Amino acid sequence: MTEQEGVIKFQLDFSPQPALSAADVAEINSWRSIMLQLGMLGQTPQRYDNYGFGNISQRFSADNRFIISGTQTGGIVQMRAADYALVTLCQPEQNRIVAVGETKPSSEAMTHGQLYQLSGAINFVIHAHCPQIWQLADALGLAQTRAEVPYGTVAMAQEVARLFRATKVLQQGIFTMAGHEDGVMAFGSSADQAAQRLISVYAAALKRDAVPN
Repeated sequence: MTEQEGVIKFQLDFSPQPALSAADVAEINSWRSIMLQLGMLGQTPQRYDNYGFGNISQRFSADNRFIISGTQTGGIVQMRAADYALVTLCQPEQNRIVAVGETKPSSEAMTHGQLYQLSGAINFVIHAHCPQIWQLADALGLAQTRAEVPYGTVAMAQEVARLFRATKVLQQGIFTMAGHEDGVMAFGSSADQAAQRLISVYAAALKRDAVPN
């Protein structure tokens, strides 16, 4: 790997305090459990030098506040409300995130925040790590961020905005991050839609991989 997972690169204004209830995170937590079982996020010695990988978020309000899994929580099997953060302000152009909670937000919070700002129809985002999709992005016809753009940066937020202008990514609801090993972002108007898009492309990748050249 060229980059260590889980490094926060944005300016974070974080207020450590209880911010979310079990009811607030019930839906996102159920889908995180499914993604964990699929190996789309988690933590294992066999991958990425045993750093946690992948994250998940859910729009919390119409003003673009959102709930996101905490940084380096991939190894937690059963998350609690304290393991999520509430991002109250995302300013990609200033490389700034404001958040509250009992754990700091994921290092990919900037990209999640950009997606919520780009479309009010997006209510759920999954940042998965899936080598099968990532390696076959071209063959699967997926939009991709440029290889020189690192994760969790202003440049990545700008690159996502470029994809929205130049590709059909809003309709597809999924893209890969060419400069972030195995990184895949799926989103939708609901958790069901985001997950269905990710799983459908995963199935297509597995099908392609199983067919001999």
